[in-house]
Amino acid sequence: MPTTRLGRQITAVKPVTVPTSGRGTELQVKVTAPVSGEDLPVIVFSHGNGWSLDGYEPLVDRWAAAGFAVVQPTHLDSRRNGIGFDDPRFGTIWRVRITDLHAVLDNLDGILARAGGLDARIGPGRIAAVGHSWGAQSVGALLGARVVDADGVPGEDFSHPAVTAGALIAATGTGETLTPFAAAHLPFMKPDYSTMTTPALVVAGGKDQSALSTRGPDWFTDAYRLSPAPKSLLTVTEGEHTLGGVAGEKVAETTDEDPARVALVADAISAYLLDAFGLDGAAWAALRGATAEDSAWSIRGK
Repeated sequence: MPTTRLGRQITAVKPVTVPTSGRGTELQVKVTAPVSGEDLPVIVFSHGNGWSLDGYEPLVDRWAAAGFAVVQPTHLDSRRNGIGFDDPRFGTIWRVRITDLHAVLDNLDGILARAGGLDARIGPGRIAAVGHSWGAQSVGALLGARVVDADGVPGEDFSHPAVTAGALIAATGTGETLTPFAAAHLPFMKPDYSTMTTPALVVAGGKDQSALSTRGPDWFTDAYRLSPAPKSLLTVTEGEHTLGGVAGEKVAETTDEDPARVALVADAISAYLLDAFGLDGAAWAALRGATAEDSAWSIRGK
């Protein structure tokens, strides 16, 4: 059933199966979009560890209400697949995640066609990739970031030409300060942002202290600091890793529940992407102009 948020009716279709091979489990997505409107931009969203296409409604519903069609895959690390750190498949899931996103992008017209004929309502060349936590690292690869191997050499290029803008929420920092647990179980958590050339907004929490790094919250600003311009950084002063509860209301991971904070993150990403696509720059300009008056958040750019 359609729901109404922010005064605009939206609807969701799930599951839509995406063609893929060698995965062992079907790749399924959920598509959320406004009921009306033409020339819609698209967001392909990558969830954090353990989640699925059924999470992140506080973000996705606001994006759809703002005029985006949002496509959410369920990655292999979803809790519903039961693949833990001790599973031999876990070490390659980071690659499967990126392959999932490529499969979605390569089959986007067909996915949208099976979501109520939405393909006929999409504008040309307006595709963004957005991710949270592990999903942000996955999306970073689409934007041009690479994973450093055990010898310190950046790996292959996983960027996708269809993605022309992005947003990274609580993205992994560089790998020099990983904790022993992270180094042992998450050796792929070593991004090189020097090649991440696609325009992007990086969102970081000012109180996001990761158990995976010995650094403080500034670890989550590496994607902004170490990547080429143009980039923007939204710092949410009191935000922790879920930035107020981006994955869902009252979920176990939400240690800093604040619906207004989630709305800020969602609306900032909408405004940034609408500006990046040349559709409407007013909201992003207003947001940047308002930061000096509100210590709860700040925006920088380069």
